[in-house]
Amino acid sequence: QVVFALNQTLLQQESLRAGSFQIPYTTEDLIKHYNCGDLSSIIFSHDTSQVPNFINATLPAHERITAQEIDSYFRQELIYKRNERMGRRVKDLLEEYPDKSFFFAFGAGHFMGNNTVIDVLRREGYEVEHTPAGQAI
Repeated sequence: QVVFALNQTLLQQESLRAGSFQIPYTTEDLIKHYNCGDLSSIIFSHDTSQVPNFINATLPAHERITAQEIDSYFRQELIYKRNERMGRRVKDLLEEYPDKSFFFAFGAGHFMGNNTVIDVLRREGYEVEHTPAGQAI
């Protein structure tokens, strides 16, 4: 699986360099959607942009299964479990110091797809609101 993932990553990078493959969004798109609180936009239809997408229609069936297994593993280990840990840390701090005020800042990856830090906190009973860019807190 590691060799497969490395080969697929290299093929994607070579395609990017050759111009035969393009990322469907720009850095400006990411910034705009982040500032608007719209990280569930169509550009994030894959559960997260942080996990390389190894699944494509050109793969033979046995490689597609490998790609799906790797995708599932990355999503679980690198995204969902990390967000669970971060959400628990926020919850623990809020509970340990109920009279204190906190400001938590996270990268955009913690708000994309399913099982985000916000989802974790909402499951714990917290009310979370988006504050748009430029709005006073």
